[in-house]
Amino acid sequence: MSAHDPHPFHHAIAEDARSAALAELARVLPAESLRVDLEDVKPYECDGMTAYRQLPLAVALPANEAEVVAVLQACHRHKVPVVARGAGTGLSGGATPVEDGVVLSLAKFMRILEVDPAARTARVQPGVRNAAISEAAAQYGLYYAPDPSSQIACTIGGNIAENAGGVHCLKYGLTPHNVLALRLALFDGSIVELGGGALDAPGLDLLAVVVGSEGMLGVVLEATVKLTPKPQVAQVVMASFDDVEKAGNAVAAIIGAGIIPAGLEMMDKEAVAAVEDGTPAEVAEEIEALRAVLEGAGARNLCVSHSEAERLKFWAGRKAAFPAVGRITPDYLCMDGTIPRKHLAYVLTEIAKLAQRYRLRCANVFHAGDGNLHPLIMFDASHGDELERATEFGARILELSVDVGGTITGEHGVGLEKVRQMCVQFSADELEAFHAVKAAFDPLRLLNPGKVVPVPRHCSEYRLTGSAK
Repeated sequence: MSAHDPHPFHHAIAEDARSAALAELARVLPAESLRVDLEDVKPYECDGMTAYRQLPLAVALPANEAEVVAVLQACHRHKVPVVARGAGTGLSGGATPVEDGVVLSLAKFMRILEVDPAARTARVQPGVRNAAISEAAAQYGLYYAPDPSSQIACTIGGNIAENAGGVHCLKYGLTPHNVLALRLALFDGSIVELGGGALDAPGLDLLAVVVGSEGMLGVVLEATVKLTPKPQVAQVVMASFDDVEKAGNAVAAIIGAGIIPAGLEMMDKEAVAAVEDGTPAEVAEEIEALRAVLEGAGARNLCVSHSEAERLKFWAGRKAAFPAVGRITPDYLCMDGTIPRKHLAYVLTEIAKLAQRYRLRCANVFHAGDGNLHPLIMFDASHGDELERATEFGARILELSVDVGGTITGEHGVGLEKVRQMCVQFSADELEAFHAVKAAFDPLRLLNPGKVVPVPRHCSEYRLTGSAK
């Protein structure tokens, strides 16, 4: 697998099977809901990980559950791979099409079916934008806590597939901690319902298996999510440090002091931002405790917001970090390793050394509170071997995360980007168990194939070469 040919799964089908599959899809979908021409399928060749591209055989845009089932049954019958897709904002290649496969877009599933303020839940279709849930719940003083940077565009179905997080995950958890139930279509078109409105559901906890499974087990048709009360007050404390090590140690000191802010973010060379929310008394008390910890950790300057407008102004710098990097470099890779907080300073120092080794700039903007790193590796894909160097640089960061006791992903998923590092994270026996779980849901192994779990042969090759290429 190389940066130009990343997909370890190749599934070219015979011309007659291809024609039969397209003919059946044309029968079960309205003409405007099936796209096969180059100009119509080209926009679907990649997700937010634009370094990996593959044209699909066709794009299906069903408008209801019956059409989703019909598409899956047709593809199952003709053994055509299917990749489900939300808004395409994912950063790990999870929605990259498969050769001779069908992209199943859930873009038309945009209805918020119910908001129940008494139960503090919302029942939504998978194409609903993350931010739209909070907008609909706002009149009840509620919101949906997971808030990835792409929340104005990303969909809840994609969030469920990729285990999305965001700034507030430190206090309120990631997607699996905020999803209560799912209605799921399997590859053969059968429907299953997992979880429920109660605190616990009977039987095996298959809900936890499906959330974060990156579309490999089933297609989300409907989700019931938890809503959180809006805080009475929220403030931001912004601290600056004269070196990364002090800032990294400050993060560990904050958590060590028993302070759990709504969000605890860090930007190298610029700032560490901690967001507090709760009642006025709680926030005032924790602000003072936070001030003492930060000053003790060597903060050079401290600013506390005193109004909602000022809070948003302070926070704007962190929210704008990704697009800001996009303005200063033609391309960048946003990595997603997670490490124990105590190793933040060490890992950031090692990343700086890797930047020198690979001769590429790297900005670090990340969820410091839970050790979720987002190094932004800047490069120009049109310039020499910069794409290959950036890819290998990213691989080394992920493997460094594993070396210090962390993981290769926190909230972006594995997709294609990190599939080789799964060989570093897990043993052959563990990977085989993952394959067995997929086979239980998808015996033909054609639902988003080639993603997340590598086959043993690819792991053997990677361990021998030690190369991300």
